[in-house]
Amino acid sequence: TFRQEEARAGVTLVVGEGATAEPLYFVFPPTATGPESLAPWLVFFPLIGLLINGFFGGRLSENVVGIIGSTASGLTFVVSVLLTISLASNHEAVAVPLAQWIKIGELDLRWAFQVDTLSVTMMLVVSGVGTLIHIYSIGYMHEDVRHNGDPKRFRRFFVFLNLFIAAMMILVSSDNYLMLFVGWEGVGLCSFLLIGFWYDKGKDGIGNALAAKKAFVTNRIGDFGFLLAAFTMFWAFGSFNFEEVFTKVPAIAEATPAVILAITLFMLIGVTGKSAQIPLYVWLPDAMAGPTPVSALIHAATMVTAGVYLTVRSFPLYVEAPTAQLVVSLVGAITALFAATIAVGQFDIKKVLAYSTVSQLGFMVAAAGMGAVYAAMFHLITHAFFKGLLFLASGSVIQGVERGLHHVEHDPHLKKTLKNSGHHVDPQDMRNMGGMRTRMKTTFWVYMIGSLALAGIFPLAGFWSKDEILAGQLAYRTPIFVILLITAFLTAFYMTRQVLMVFYGEPRTPAAEHAQESPRVMTIPLIILAILSALGGLINLPKL
Repeated sequence: TFRQEEARAGVTLVVGEGATAEPLYFVFPPTATGPESLAPWLVFFPLIGLLINGFFGGRLSENVVGIIGSTASGLTFVVSVLLTISLASNHEAVAVPLAQWIKIGELDLRWAFQVDTLSVTMMLVVSGVGTLIHIYSIGYMHEDVRHNGDPKRFRRFFVFLNLFIAAMMILVSSDNYLMLFVGWEGVGLCSFLLIGFWYDKGKDGIGNALAAKKAFVTNRIGDFGFLLAAFTMFWAFGSFNFEEVFTKVPAIAEATPAVILAITLFMLIGVTGKSAQIPLYVWLPDAMAGPTPVSALIHAATMVTAGVYLTVRSFPLYVEAPTAQLVVSLVGAITALFAATIAVGQFDIKKVLAYSTVSQLGFMVAAAGMGAVYAAMFHLITHAFFKGLLFLASGSVIQGVERGLHHVEHDPHLKKTLKNSGHHVDPQDMRNMGGMRTRMKTTFWVYMIGSLALAGIFPLAGFWSKDEILAGQLAYRTPIFVILLITAFLTAFYMTRQVLMVFYGEPRTPAAEHAQESPRVMTIPLIILAILSALGGLINLPKL
């Protein structure tokens, strides 16, 4: 049976002969016209990539597996660009329905893709930076799977990466909170899979598995807060749809303001879990157990920003709850300062960046809480550029030290010297590095650009976005401005410390002395991200 008035072309799934329930139906191709009809391919392309690699990747070479995974993510980026161009010309947000999803009583929920300025911004960041990380991973994982003694896991890694892109696209493109929650849980699952990718490695052979479990359990606590917010929202508004909820907010806020306050504070619990804010920040530093591309993709550019996205998307709710806004801003500011003080004392190159990520997420949450949603999203974008760059560059440094260590182990004289010293060389410990600017020149220069951008040095991207947040807080709440200003100074301090320990002075170990530059498949994405980190601040200039 075809329901032509609702599905111009498609298939109806009939419940059964004599059934009284409304039949489910799919609308494919979507009823939207123009480039908006491509929105479902945001999810379809990465799903196709993971299915090809999942079922047939065992018969393919590593390069082919990597190309398939990268192409799937790249096509998602192309769709995101087309949606952006369409939105820029039409200036009208649209929802692209794909299927009826849940119909129970008064709840009639469809699976639909929201195409507006906020969603396409997130689409571009996730798919653009995600594609560069996919390409980088071809070179990185080629060595990493051999260093860890299991080359067969190469294919699995790209399957997980594509699954993550698909889940993240569901999260940022949904037109209702329940569909958003599906993507929210999807990225949580992918985080667990990728943090524990080397589940049989780490302390006592289970260290990485424990780190993955810690991330999973901590995020479930945050997810419980999200669910409480969603259930309260449906009780008060009778809907999960963004447009329907936001339309009713003023009336509900006037009648029962406590309901809006409860929803926003419950939502904050979800934000603290996903975006690693106090008190649920503890999972993100341990998440560095995953391969370095995981740190760049999930824990710098995409998944951890989901909480910021949720706050910005829900701003019509927060604007009616000033108390919740104050609480959100305080949580973000305190987290920013607290994490920065921890980063100052770290020696693991990735742990410094991990605590830095927690700190910078605090900047975004504080901005979103005070209502500076444009500043929060601006910093989210620039942070994806320079923190993604720093994580990937740190992976280049780590593998450079590992190559140097491999050289030492094959040189009898150097191997004897290292053995006599009784020193175990951890390739992630900055105390084992030094003097690497002359041995890894490309990595050094891109790392410098990323560090200066993170430190907020003019005219790099971080300067524009971070100072916009500081300027907003100065006009809004001076105490929070002071906290964030101190955090900004600490950020510059710990990044300077890291650059000096890794790249300057004399090599402190034979491994650092014989470090080697990474292949071009890794350095080219680094150069692109370095350019974005340098020029990304221009996107928020007037007329641009």
